[in-house]
Amino acid sequence: MSSMLEPVSAARADGGVELPPLPPMPTLPTLPALPPLTPRLPRVFKHPRLMHYNRLIALVFAGNLTALWYLLAEGPLSPQTMSNAALADFTLAVLARQQYVINALFWLATRAPTNWPLRIRWTLGKVYHFGGLHVGGAMTGTLWFLAMVADTVWNGTSGNGASPAELAVALLLAALLAAIVGTALPPFRARFHDHFERIHRFGGWAALALLWTQTLLVAHSDGRSLPATPAVWVLVLITFSVALPWLRLRRVAVTLDRPSSHVVLAHFDHGVTPFAGSSTAVSRSPLKQWHSFANVPAPGRSGFRLTISRAGDWTGALIDDLPERLWVKGITTAGVANIETLFTKVVYVATGSGIGPCLPHLLAQTVPARLVWATRNPRVTYGEALVEEIMAVQPDALVWDTAEHGKPDMVALAYAAYRDFGAEAVICISNKKLTWHVVHQLERRGIPAFGAIWDS
Repeated sequence: MSSMLEPVSAARADGGVELPPLPPMPTLPTLPALPPLTPRLPRVFKHPRLMHYNRLIALVFAGNLTALWYLLAEGPLSPQTMSNAALADFTLAVLARQQYVINALFWLATRAPTNWPLRIRWTLGKVYHFGGLHVGGAMTGTLWFLAMVADTVWNGTSGNGASPAELAVALLLAALLAAIVGTALPPFRARFHDHFERIHRFGGWAALALLWTQTLLVAHSDGRSLPATPAVWVLVLITFSVALPWLRLRRVAVTLDRPSSHVVLAHFDHGVTPFAGSSTAVSRSPLKQWHSFANVPAPGRSGFRLTISRAGDWTGALIDDLPERLWVKGITTAGVANIETLFTKVVYVATGSGIGPCLPHLLAQTVPARLVWATRNPRVTYGEALVEEIMAVQPDALVWDTAEHGKPDMVALAYAAYRDFGAEAVICISNKKLTWHVVHQLERRGIPAFGAIWDS
């Protein structure tokens, strides 16, 4: 398919430069019909409720139920046993969100060569669903802890249980954990996302402090030294994991290029050149909101860019104010598009500023790729330079101008590019609704498809 944007301009009568009109776009009737759905049984496992994220949650629950069955076979559960089980699950929940652990998971998953069976590589590509381990660990850990508190309360009222201080800390921690889990559930999280972030952050820190307090109280009550208490070393690991990104907190200079009122291109060059496919979290106030964006390093140049579009109050204020410095936290973290190396050829499907996460991979040209990009007035919105940079590495890209041609059927466009390019997989970077629609429609037809799940 030929390029939909040609780097040609013409002089206007007033001396300005007039960008060339986009050539006629293919209409939907010219696109190939979608392949038939796979048989019913394989298709069931492609249902959104059975995505790998939920399967990992179920796996954590299954592991805990197995442990419960084994422990009950040995006799009644002691508070210490339940506390240890809770701490083990909390450790899983925390480490599953640790940037170095995430990068290691992506590295391991993408070691598979492209001559392995597609089914195996398809499954490995779902590594970005690791958030299911975090959710499963947090939920099961909370359940173990609530069971331990219930047992502690019962024994306390019988006069044979924990000290008043231990009981008070346990009750406070139980209430806090229940609040953290409750506000992280999808209905609250989607409607009050800013509140969810603050509760999760500050509540998590408070819960960690209370876990330390409880562990120290129990160790003192049992007459054990801290080095001889296993829970202490587990808490050291958890605390270090939580603190590490904040130990890397920096306020750095940023150059903001605003090609339109909808988009800003943030340029960083503070001695860090992240790998393609990673993301960086930035903030204007480090104790409030943090937002992650895909890093766009340019081959052979230091530093990187972020493509930030207007999508809420925070991004809107950034585009309007153009601050000179931003806070940068933590370690650059691998993202969904890193799974491209598992396949011989891939199709990138993007809408709007979804081009940002795709761009570093298109520039790196590690894997043969074809781009399908639907956006409004691409040259006006994102700037002439960025569009030309894209077209230089993707001369056969399909760029659909929605201002002129309306919104296309992205599933049909994705399948057409997948078929014509001979690709093995499709990677979709768009809003949540469209990403899930494209991914699920293609996977129900036996086509490997990947896209962010907003909890990875």
